[in-house]
Amino acid sequence: MENQLFAVIDVETTGGGINGNRLTEICIVLLRGPVIIDKFTSLINPEEEIPRYITALTGIDNSMLEDAPKFHEVAKNIEELTRDAIFVAHNVNFDYNVLRNEFRELGFEYTRKKLCTVRLSRKLIPGLFSYSLGRLCDSINIPIINRHRAEGDTDATVILFQRLLSLDDNFKVINSFLHARSRQATLPPHIEAEQINELPASPGIYLFKDRQHKVIYAGKAVDIKKRVVSHFYDRMSKEYQLGQETFHIDHESTGNELIALLLEAECIRKYYPKFNRAQKRPGPVYQLVSYTNQRGILQLAMEKTNKNREAVGIFYSRYLAQEKLEQLCREFNLCPKYCSLQSNVEECSHYSIVSCEGICSGKEEVEAYNKKVRKAIASLTEESSTFVIREKGRSFKEEAFVLVKEGQYQGFGFIDAETQISKLEDYEVFLKRQTATYHTNKILSNYLRKQGAPKLIFFDNESGTPPDRPVARAKRNAAVMASHGTLSLFN
Repeated sequence: MENQLFAVIDVETTGGGINGNRLTEICIVLLRGPVIIDKFTSLINPEEEIPRYITALTGIDNSMLEDAPKFHEVAKNIEELTRDAIFVAHNVNFDYNVLRNEFRELGFEYTRKKLCTVRLSRKLIPGLFSYSLGRLCDSINIPIINRHRAEGDTDATVILFQRLLSLDDNFKVINSFLHARSRQATLPPHIEAEQINELPASPGIYLFKDRQHKVIYAGKAVDIKKRVVSHFYDRMSKEYQLGQETFHIDHESTGNELIALLLEAECIRKYYPKFNRAQKRPGPVYQLVSYTNQRGILQLAMEKTNKNREAVGIFYSRYLAQEKLEQLCREFNLCPKYCSLQSNVEECSHYSIVSCEGICSGKEEVEAYNKKVRKAIASLTEESSTFVIREKGRSFKEEAFVLVKEGQYQGFGFIDAETQISKLEDYEVFLKRQTATYHTNKILSNYLRKQGAPKLIFFDNESGTPPDRPVARAKRNAAVMASHGTLSLFN
């Protein structure tokens, strides 16, 4: 390492997010070992306006950059100066990615080995309250002149890096960070590799937490370790910022994806993490409603809403709602016109439904037709089923289950694979109760539609024991629950 070249670099940018950032200033100090051998600094014309908040932070404004060179005019100099050097920066992924993106705009790939002085400092100077450049330098008496300008920050980082070199006996830490299989270069500055190594490669949820252990992101995965690491390879601005604010990672294994999805939804409801966008609010559903028209005919209609309204059926897509209406028409000989499947017609003429018995043409009595509609509605709401979904556990010695009681999601649990279960109460002993929401019911509805009956155990609502129910009947109930509101959506 005594003859190794290090390029200590800091950049200032337009602040447009990690992928939209353009350089406004760069400083490179080249070291051989701890000895400074060259220096390059320059303003850069980004060919776009500088936001006011960036000018307030750095002092760099549009007038300063009018006559500055464009990046393509200094790119060759930067490439040659850093060619055989290790790229060193405070929070290296930011500076490195900004510079690499500038080269990509010119059609060139810029690749260097990286070292992060934040991560090195956490390892070699442990126990400090903060490792931001300003506070770290204050803590160990390194002066910073001209803060938030490339040259001033680079000069301070050089002194810091020289001190880190002196603390690293035989360069063991630096060599470990540079090892080809080391994750140190890609991990966010506040996450130790040990936290990642301890994560399991199994289904479950993970929680990213900030310095105060507040949850800022909740996610689910079929492979927790692989999914967590993937966040740090993603170069999107949101993922980068998430990494910058993450100090701790917690996880919980679930053994299967279904419970991981349900637990993720519960964590988002409970913690409302700042980096989660989905599942913070209920989405719209398609409801089947009934009303009596001016002729006294009981009609069925479909409406899209995100409010709690009285409905005879609830669906998560227009396709499912329309499919159910068509099924009801065929099964109960209803009229497509009075089921909102056709409009602006005197008599129904649906391309595939020919079961209408003449209510639209006056051939069928209104009361007789309404009786059929009431039967159709009853078929949608006749059962608020109680059932258990059996799934894989966290090990081969246990099984997982999800409980729905009288159409209401209750929660999940884990039981020993050899435990004998004969009635509903046996499951409730192991139940981890959860809150039923729009999102948990949508998860269960999608699961039932895909999986069907094989993993379900039904119970009589009154006795709490499995009924003597034919397989075909169980499959029908699973299909019904998947397609409409036997699961209670609004609470």
